[in-house]
Amino acid sequence: MPDRYAVIGNPVSHSKSPWIHARFARALGEDIEYGAIEAPPQGFVAAVEKFRAAGGKGLNVTLPFKGEAFRYCAGTSARAAAAQAVNTLLLERGAPFGDNTDGVGLVRDLTVNLQRSLRGAQVLLLGAGGAAQGVLGPLAQEAPAAIVIANRTLPRAAALAARVPGAFACGFDGLAGRGFDLVVNATSAGLSGELPPLPRGLFLPGALAYDMVYGRDTEFLAMARAAGVAARDGTGMLVEQAAESFLLWRGRRPETRAVLAELCAR
Repeated sequence: MPDRYAVIGNPVSHSKSPWIHARFARALGEDIEYGAIEAPPQGFVAAVEKFRAAGGKGLNVTLPFKGEAFRYCAGTSARAAAAQAVNTLLLERGAPFGDNTDGVGLVRDLTVNLQRSLRGAQVLLLGAGGAAQGVLGPLAQEAPAAIVIANRTLPRAAALAARVPGAFACGFDGLAGRGFDLVVNATSAGLSGELPPLPRGLFLPGALAYDMVYGRDTEFLAMARAAGVAARDGTGMLVEQAAESFLLWRGRRPETRAVLAELCAR
Protein backbone atom coordinates (compact mmCIF):
# COMPACT_ATOMS: atom_id res chain seq x y z
CA MET A 1 0.00 0.00 0.00
CA PRO A 2 1.30 3.50 -0.79
CA ASP A 3 1.97 5.91 2.06
CA ARG A 4 -0.96 8.30 2.47
CA TYR A 5 -0.80 12.09 2.57
CA ALA A 6 -3.37 14.84 1.93
CA VAL A 7 -4.17 18.52 2.09
CA ILE A 8 -6.82 19.60 4.60
CA GLY A 9 -8.74 22.88 4.54
CA ASN A 10 -12.10 24.53 3.89
CA PRO A 11 -12.60 25.02 1.02
CA VAL A 12 -10.10 22.61 -0.53
CA SER A 13 -11.62 21.47 -3.83
CA HIS A 14 -9.58 24.08 -5.73
CA SER A 15 -6.25 22.85 -4.34
CA LYS A 16 -3.48 21.95 -6.76
CA SER A 17 -1.51 20.15 -4.04
CA PRO A 18 -2.63 16.63 -5.05
CA TRP A 19 -1.48 17.26 -8.62
CA ILE A 20 1.85 18.75 -7.47
CA HIS A 21 2.69 15.94 -5.07
CA ALA A 22 1.76 13.33 -7.67
CA ARG A 23 4.32 14.93 -10.02
CA PHE A 24 6.95 15.03 -7.27
CA ALA A 25 6.36 11.37 -6.40
CA ARG A 26 6.56 10.28 -10.02
CA ALA A 27 9.80 12.19 -10.59
CA LEU A 28 11.46 10.68 -7.52
CA GLY A 29 9.94 7.22 -7.73
CA GLU A 30 8.18 7.56 -4.37
CA ASP A 31 5.12 5.38 -3.75
CA ILE A 32 2.62 7.77 -2.16
CA GLU A 33 -1.08 8.57 -2.38
CA TYR A 34 -2.08 12.21 -1.89
CA GLY A 35 -5.68 13.35 -1.51
CA ALA A 36 -7.78 16.27 -0.27
CA ILE A 37 -9.88 16.54 2.89
CA GLU A 38 -12.49 19.27 3.32
CA ALA A 39 -13.02 19.51 7.08
CA PRO A 40 -16.02 21.33 8.55
CA PRO A 41 -15.14 24.60 10.31
CA GLN A 42 -15.41 23.00 13.76
CA GLY A 43 -14.16 19.58 12.72
CA PHE A 44 -10.44 19.98 12.04
CA VAL A 45 -9.09 17.83 14.89
CA ALA A 46 -11.64 15.09 14.29
CA ALA A 47 -10.75 14.96 10.59
CA VAL A 48 -7.03 14.81 11.34
CA GLU A 49 -7.49 12.08 13.94
CA LYS A 50 -9.60 10.02 11.52
CA PHE A 51 -6.95 10.34 8.82
CA ARG A 52 -4.19 9.48 11.25
CA ALA A 53 -6.06 6.45 12.63
CA ALA A 54 -6.41 5.16 9.06
CA GLY A 55 -2.64 5.23 8.62
CA GLY A 56 -2.17 8.74 7.20
CA LYS A 57 1.44 9.87 7.50
CA GLY A 58 1.25 13.60 6.82
CA LEU A 59 -0.99 16.54 5.98
CA ASN A 60 -0.63 19.92 4.38
CA VAL A 61 -2.87 22.44 6.17
CA THR A 62 -4.49 25.38 4.41
CA LEU A 63 -7.10 27.99 5.31
CA PRO A 64 -8.61 28.34 7.84
CA PHE A 65 -6.84 25.77 10.01
CA LYS A 66 -3.17 26.81 10.29
CA GLY A 67 -3.57 28.30 13.76
CA GLU A 68 -5.60 25.34 14.98
CA ALA A 69 -3.01 22.97 13.54
CA PHE A 70 -0.34 24.74 15.61
CA ARG A 71 -2.35 24.26 18.78
CA TYR A 72 -3.02 20.61 17.89
CA CYS A 73 0.65 19.66 17.67
CA ALA A 74 2.61 18.13 20.55
CA GLY A 75 5.80 19.62 19.09
CA THR A 76 6.78 21.99 16.31
CA SER A 77 9.79 23.20 14.38
CA ALA A 78 11.38 26.52 15.32
CA ARG A 79 9.89 28.22 12.28
CA ALA A 80 6.39 26.98 13.09
CA ALA A 81 6.83 28.13 16.70
CA ALA A 82 7.90 31.57 15.48
CA ALA A 83 4.91 31.77 13.14
CA GLN A 84 2.48 30.23 15.64
CA ALA A 85 0.97 28.56 12.59
CA VAL A 86 1.45 25.12 11.03
CA ASN A 87 0.96 24.19 7.38
CA THR A 88 2.65 20.76 7.46
CA LEU A 89 1.82 17.91 9.84
CA LEU A 90 3.96 14.82 10.38
CA LEU A 91 1.70 12.15 11.82
CA GLU A 92 3.86 9.01 11.82
CA ARG A 93 5.76 9.98 14.99
CA GLY A 94 4.56 9.15 18.49
CA ALA A 95 2.78 12.51 18.66
CA PRO A 96 1.75 15.01 15.96
CA PHE A 97 4.59 17.30 14.86
CA GLY A 98 4.10 20.54 12.97
CA ASP A 99 6.21 22.65 10.64
CA ASN A 100 5.64 25.72 8.53
CA THR A 101 6.99 25.74 4.98
CA ASP A 102 5.10 28.83 3.77
CA GLY A 103 7.88 31.30 4.46
CA VAL A 104 10.66 29.33 2.84
CA GLY A 105 8.33 28.68 -0.11
CA LEU A 106 7.63 32.40 -0.60
CA VAL A 107 11.25 33.47 -0.20
CA ARG A 108 12.48 30.79 -2.59
CA ASP A 109 9.92 31.82 -5.21
CA LEU A 110 10.89 35.48 -4.85
CA THR A 111 14.66 35.07 -4.75
CA VAL A 112 15.21 32.01 -6.97
CA ASN A 113 12.33 31.84 -9.44
CA LEU A 114 11.69 35.58 -9.76
CA GLN A 115 15.29 36.68 -9.09
CA ARG A 116 14.27 39.38 -6.59
CA SER A 117 16.72 40.37 -3.89
CA LEU A 118 15.01 41.54 -0.72
CA ARG A 119 18.11 43.01 0.89
CA GLY A 120 17.51 46.70 1.54
CA ALA A 121 13.96 46.56 0.15
CA GLN A 122 10.89 48.31 1.47
CA VAL A 123 8.43 45.47 2.12
CA LEU A 124 4.70 45.69 2.82
CA LEU A 125 2.84 42.64 4.15
CA LEU A 126 -0.94 42.88 3.90
CA GLY A 127 -2.84 40.88 6.52
CA ALA A 128 -2.00 39.44 9.92
CA GLY A 129 -3.61 36.00 9.83
CA GLY A 130 -2.07 32.56 9.49
CA ALA A 131 -0.68 33.20 6.02
CA ALA A 132 1.11 36.37 7.12
CA GLN A 133 2.37 34.72 10.30
CA GLY A 134 4.03 31.99 8.28
CA VAL A 135 6.02 34.29 6.01
CA LEU A 136 6.99 37.23 8.25
CA GLY A 137 10.05 35.64 9.86
CA PRO A 138 11.59 34.31 6.62
CA LEU A 139 11.00 37.67 4.91
CA ALA A 140 12.76 39.44 7.79
CA GLN A 141 15.72 37.08 7.49
CA GLU A 142 16.36 38.40 3.98
CA ALA A 143 17.43 41.76 5.52
CA PRO A 144 14.95 44.21 3.98
CA ALA A 145 15.31 47.85 4.96
CA ALA A 146 11.80 47.84 6.46
CA ILE A 147 8.78 45.60 6.89
CA VAL A 148 5.36 47.17 7.36
CA ILE A 149 2.39 45.00 8.33
CA ALA A 150 -0.99 46.48 7.44
CA ASN A 151 -4.23 44.94 8.58
CA ARG A 152 -7.87 45.95 8.91
CA THR A 153 -7.55 45.37 12.67
CA LEU A 154 -4.56 47.32 13.96
CA PRO A 155 -4.03 45.43 17.26
CA ARG A 156 -3.65 42.17 15.37
CA ALA A 157 -1.05 43.73 13.05
CA ALA A 158 0.77 45.20 16.05
CA ALA A 159 0.88 41.83 17.78
CA LEU A 160 2.43 40.25 14.69
CA ALA A 161 4.92 43.09 14.16
CA ALA A 162 6.10 42.71 17.76
CA ARG A 163 7.61 39.33 16.82
CA VAL A 164 10.19 40.91 14.49
CA PRO A 165 12.49 43.73 15.66
CA GLY A 166 11.95 46.83 13.58
CA ALA A 167 8.69 45.75 11.95
CA PHE A 168 6.00 48.42 11.91
CA ALA A 169 2.22 47.94 12.08
CA CYS A 170 -0.58 50.13 10.79
CA GLY A 171 -4.11 50.07 9.50
CA PHE A 172 -4.70 50.27 5.75
CA ASP A 173 -5.37 54.00 6.11
CA GLY A 174 -1.89 54.42 7.60
CA LEU A 175 -0.25 53.49 4.28
CA ALA A 176 -0.97 56.81 2.59
CA GLY A 177 2.21 58.51 1.41
CA ARG A 178 4.41 55.41 1.72
CA GLY A 179 6.00 53.44 -1.15
CA PHE A 180 7.26 49.86 -1.32
CA ASP A 181 9.49 47.66 -3.46
CA LEU A 182 7.54 44.52 -2.60
CA VAL A 183 3.88 44.29 -1.58
CA VAL A 184 2.74 40.82 -0.48
CA ASN A 185 -1.00 40.26 -0.15
CA ALA A 186 -1.46 37.65 2.59
CA THR A 187 -5.17 38.42 3.07
CA SER A 188 -7.88 36.09 1.80
CA ALA A 189 -9.63 38.94 -0.02
CA GLY A 190 -8.74 37.47 -3.41
CA LEU A 191 -10.75 34.33 -2.68
CA SER A 192 -13.94 36.38 -2.56
CA GLY A 193 -13.13 38.83 -5.34
CA GLU A 194 -12.41 41.69 -2.94
CA LEU A 195 -9.54 44.15 -2.56
CA PRO A 196 -8.12 45.51 0.70
CA PRO A 197 -8.80 49.27 0.98
CA LEU A 198 -5.38 50.41 -0.22
CA PRO A 199 -4.36 53.99 -1.07
CA ARG A 200 -2.83 54.96 -4.38
CA GLY A 201 0.91 55.30 -4.76
CA LEU A 202 1.96 52.17 -2.84
CA PHE A 203 4.37 50.92 -5.47
CA LEU A 204 7.85 52.31 -5.97
CA PRO A 205 9.36 52.16 -9.50
CA GLY A 206 10.24 48.57 -10.35
CA ALA A 207 8.10 47.19 -7.52
CA LEU A 208 6.60 43.70 -7.40
CA ALA A 209 3.06 42.95 -6.26
CA TYR A 210 2.71 39.37 -5.01
CA ASP A 211 -0.62 37.76 -4.10
CA MET A 212 -0.33 34.56 -2.05
CA VAL A 213 -3.65 33.41 -3.55
CA TYR A 214 -2.91 31.32 -6.63
CA GLY A 215 -4.75 30.43 -9.80
CA ARG A 216 -6.89 33.59 -9.77
CA ASP A 217 -6.50 36.99 -11.37
CA THR A 218 -7.31 38.81 -8.16
CA GLU A 219 -8.38 42.42 -7.76
CA PHE A 220 -5.04 43.08 -6.05
CA LEU A 221 -3.08 41.85 -9.08
CA ALA A 222 -5.30 43.85 -11.41
CA MET A 223 -4.69 46.98 -9.33
CA ALA A 224 -0.93 46.41 -9.49
CA ARG A 225 -0.93 45.98 -13.26
CA ALA A 226 -3.00 49.14 -13.62
CA ALA A 227 -0.30 50.90 -11.60
CA GLY A 228 2.31 49.66 -14.09
CA VAL A 229 4.20 47.23 -11.85
CA ALA A 230 4.98 43.51 -12.10
CA ALA A 231 2.30 41.26 -10.58
CA ARG A 232 2.60 37.59 -9.62
CA ASP A 233 0.26 35.15 -7.94
CA GLY A 234 1.25 32.51 -5.39
CA THR A 235 1.69 29.57 -7.77
CA GLY A 236 5.47 29.53 -7.31
CA MET A 237 5.14 29.74 -3.55
CA LEU A 238 2.66 26.84 -3.62
CA VAL A 239 5.10 24.62 -5.50
CA GLU A 240 8.12 25.60 -3.40
CA GLN A 241 6.38 25.09 -0.05
CA ALA A 242 5.08 21.75 -1.32
CA ALA A 243 8.63 20.69 -2.17
CA GLU A 244 9.73 21.59 1.35
CA SER A 245 6.85 19.54 2.79
CA PHE A 246 7.82 16.60 0.57
CA LEU A 247 11.38 16.86 1.89
CA LEU A 248 10.12 16.72 5.49
CA TRP A 249 7.97 13.67 4.80
CA ARG A 250 10.23 11.69 2.45
CA GLY A 251 13.75 13.01 3.06
CA ARG A 252 14.19 14.12 -0.57
CA ARG A 253 13.53 17.57 -2.06
CA PRO A 254 11.96 17.45 -5.53
CA GLU A 255 13.12 19.62 -8.40
CA THR A 256 10.49 22.32 -8.80
CA ARG A 257 11.25 24.11 -12.06
CA ALA A 258 9.54 21.65 -14.44
CA VAL A 259 6.52 21.22 -12.17
CA LEU A 260 6.09 24.98 -11.81
CA ALA A 261 6.35 25.51 -15.57
CA GLU A 262 3.77 22.77 -16.24
CA LEU A 263 1.40 24.13 -13.59
CA CYS A 264 1.62 27.67 -14.97
CA ALA A 265 0.85 26.36 -18.46
CA ARG A 266 -2.32 24.53 -17.35
